[in-house]
Amino acid sequence: MAVTKTVPPQDVNIAIGEGLTLLGENRVQEYLGKKEHYAVPHELHIIGSLQSNKVKYIAADADMIESVDSLKLAGEINRQCKKIGRVMPVLCEINIGGEESKGGISPENIYEFLHNISQFGNIAVKGLMTIPPRGDSEKFFYKMQELFIDIQSKNIDNISMSVLSMGMSQDYALGIKYGSNIVRIGTKLFGARI
Repeated sequence: MAVTKTVPPQDVNIAIGEGLTLLGENRVQEYLGKKEHYAVPHELHIIGSLQSNKVKYIAADADMIESVDSLKLAGEINRQCKKIGRVMPVLCEINIGGEESKGGISPENIYEFLHNISQFGNIAVKGLMTIPPRGDSEKFFYKMQELFIDIQSKNIDNISMSVLSMGMSQDYALGIKYGSNIVRIGTKLFGARI
């Protein structure tokens, strides 16, 4: 995935022209200002922290929301998608390192969360995502892989574990080592953010 935060549309279009098909947008307002300038075709994932009041702006455009971390947000995604007759693929964001500065569901609470979110008819849970703490991140990638496999084995109704999104420019190789099938690459594609 090409993470396009602060990247001008013309640079993103060059990447699309070179065959890149998956874009990750962090901020709804920034995306809304750029979307008319993007080349097509491409797939769009919303990857940043998403406020409930912004869901209505991306419900029709997003191909997936990767940062679902509360029932309030899930409920609003369900409500907005029901209005337009679509089912939104989502990933549940896990706070694998228990960091107070980050959003996400604790690993201990994910099973209850999945049970509750599975009741929404206009949401399809496709997997998990995380941004592990910097430093000794390998043990957190390993924990995420274990959690992902454990949830897969439970065969929870309306919950599919086909996507594990973890790893960024500095640690994507570790993400892949531990089963990630979406890595978020921004700096390595577009250079350092200004």
